[in-house]
Amino acid sequence: MTIYRDSFPPSNVDLFLAYAGMETDLIFNQDVDLPGFASYPLLKTTEGQELLKGYMKDLIALGKETSAGVILESPTWVANRDRGAALGYGFDELKKLNQDAIAMMAAVRLESDHAPIVISANIGPREDAYAPSAQMTPEEAERYHAEQIAVLAETDVDVISGYTLAYPTEAIGMVRAARQFGLPVVISFTVETNGRLPTGESLDEAISGVDTATDGYAAYFMINCAHPEHFSGVLEDASWMQRVRGIIANASRCSHADLDEAEELDDGNPSELGVQLSDLRRRFPHIKVLGGCCGTDMRHMKQIVTASHTP
Repeated sequence: MTIYRDSFPPSNVDLFLAYAGMETDLIFNQDVDLPGFASYPLLKTTEGQELLKGYMKDLIALGKETSAGVILESPTWVANRDRGAALGYGFDELKKLNQDAIAMMAAVRLESDHAPIVISANIGPREDAYAPSAQMTPEEAERYHAEQIAVLAETDVDVISGYTLAYPTEAIGMVRAARQFGLPVVISFTVETNGRLPTGESLDEAISGVDTATDGYAAYFMINCAHPEHFSGVLEDASWMQRVRGIIANASRCSHADLDEAEELDDGNPSELGVQLSDLRRRFPHIKVLGGCCGTDMRHMKQIVTASHTP
């Protein structure tokens, strides 16, 4: 049963925790092979399902311990047609795995007495998030992402979350596709070390452009897959910044190009990351979602929530 689809985001929660660093933790710390950076194939085995559930249960436990809300992100970031095909998955199997992911998350939520726990269907870009070879038009992006979103709309999902997007027109298409199915949607852009999107736009240009093209339909925007030092200098007291409600940060200061080539995990400094994110939240109190992306684990998540609760 969907709980927050018609009331997203819950307005009575001061802080939500979200975690999107599972894949790097699995690959580098647990020696789990994830071809194509895809975690959804883990749903095919009991052992894999238990690994996925472990991350969700750990985040819920942290949320309960610290009285924070929790947004569970599904392992479906690259479970779309083109990126699935590259790994040998056809539409029917992708449909099943997308829906199995949400069913598993709903079961984990049902087992918990903590609230609120939001189920987010995490969807990603059609191509490489850091260096897309081509940019879709909004119409092309809407048609492409509507396929996965239609499948997810049949589940108990509360919100669609488009993560690690590199250019605005793909985000416009995602928002329009979510609107087709009456689903709330969050858009999260990634930025390079200069605070601009990989395709060159500023966050102001990207967010304002998406809002203009979609009548402001997105619930809010986020920044993910970048270190706070990469973008904190471009954040400002402006109308577009009021639309940024979440930051899911990398542990590493490395560029995307360097991260792609890394053979060892750079897990940064968990305590420092927590302080940096809490400082940004004090600067911009409307930010309600904090969490970790590449290179992070529950150590980072604990430091993020601890620093945010420190006066």
